[in-house]
Amino acid sequence: MVRPVNTAARNAIQRELCRGPRGATGLAAALKISPRTTLRLLAELGDATVSSGQAQRRRYAARRPLRGVAEALPVFALDEAGRVTEAAALHPIQPQGCLFPLPALGWPVDDDSRDGWWGGLPYPLYDMQPQGFLGRAFARASHADLEVPADPDEWGDDDVLHVLARRGEDCSGHLIVGAASLRRHQQQRLQASEPLVEAQIAPAYVAAATLAASQGLAGSSAGGAFPKFTARRALAGAATAEVIVKFSGVANAPATRRWADLLVCEHLALQRVQALGASGAAATRLVQAGGRTFLESERFDRVGAWGRRPLVSLRALSGHLLGLSSQDWRQHAARLVARGLIDARTVDDITRLWWFGRLIANNDMHLGNLSFHPQAGRLRLAPAYDMLPMAFTPLPGGEVPEPRWNFELPLPAERAAWLAAGDAAMAFWADAAGDARISPGFRARAAELGQLLNVSRKQA
Repeated sequence: MVRPVNTAARNAIQRELCRGPRGATGLAAALKISPRTTLRLLAELGDATVSSGQAQRRRYAARRPLRGVAEALPVFALDEAGRVTEAAALHPIQPQGCLFPLPALGWPVDDDSRDGWWGGLPYPLYDMQPQGFLGRAFARASHADLEVPADPDEWGDDDVLHVLARRGEDCSGHLIVGAASLRRHQQQRLQASEPLVEAQIAPAYVAAATLAASQGLAGSSAGGAFPKFTARRALAGAATAEVIVKFSGVANAPATRRWADLLVCEHLALQRVQALGASGAAATRLVQAGGRTFLESERFDRVGAWGRRPLVSLRALSGHLLGLSSQDWRQHAARLVARGLIDARTVDDITRLWWFGRLIANNDMHLGNLSFHPQAGRLRLAPAYDMLPMAFTPLPGGEVPEPRWNFELPLPAERAAWLAAGDAAMAFWADAAGDARISPGFRARAAELGQLLNVSRKQA
């Protein structure tokens, strides 16, 4: 005998599920029906619902269409050899958020998300969304086709997910969302030209920078951040061909000259960071051509020709796990070690790196400028990057500031880290003072700051 369909009860349970993930016991109580009837109705709804969690933690949710399509999005992962596997499926749910089993991929999560439930997007996807100079350039060029705002800062979670699912073939880290983006990645591999050899690099970089400037992109980056582009180049001993290239302007005005100075300083600073901790720094190289200075940085989320490794910024990680408002990396490190996600040595590395930044006048060490490689539910510190004397960046109107920089002294508990960072910072200022690629005025300022830091070292 076939049991008749209870349409009213089914509609009622669908309405409840549209309010967010619910357990069977809560649904039964809300609808004033038995748990057995509740489970039968949930089974009848079939693919209209998703569920996750064991025993008493099991919850159910209604699917939510994304741009009119109520289907799961496959999420793929690339390993360090470039092999692709389907890692998991991402299900948008009502009224917002999604179901995605991130812990199964080795990423740390809080207790609320260990069954895969997210009130928004899984936190790695916020790092993958287009952002910064490259993100704004991408949005300006593609927003009409993708039907999203031209400013990526105006995108909601569904916009981000839609863009990643259609054009997310080359994002930060090792994940690719959606079959369409994976097909684009596969097509890129099939059609990729050979990496640039040494003789091709300078003219290719000049052409790429000229193109960005001609499209009006070079001045579009808020806050004066460096314009940049990506490239593939062949270099003996490099871990990957994939690089991000920052570049300065051509004109020899004070502001463009200062930006060029700062690119040289970033290269010198990252070389000195190598001696500070086990994580090291991004491998960089300077190229000067066409009146511009280019800083080429190897991507440390890429391996070899097509391999990738997972990567997450402290900003995305802290937003999910810690929720601290402070931008001080040391406070976040203390919380991470307390939760068993990093070890004491990593805290020491972060502390030295933080002090090094302060001692080279880096006043822009926000949470997006420190990253980790997730690994079996824990975190390994990624190489340092974006480390330079940002206190001396030109103002948006083109004026070049010469601020007075005061070197902070440490509390006793951090004196050893401060002194280690101070030695590296002293070496950096000496490097900058003696580097002919830096303008005479800023070389003199570097020498002055080195002398001031030496005075502070004697007081520490």
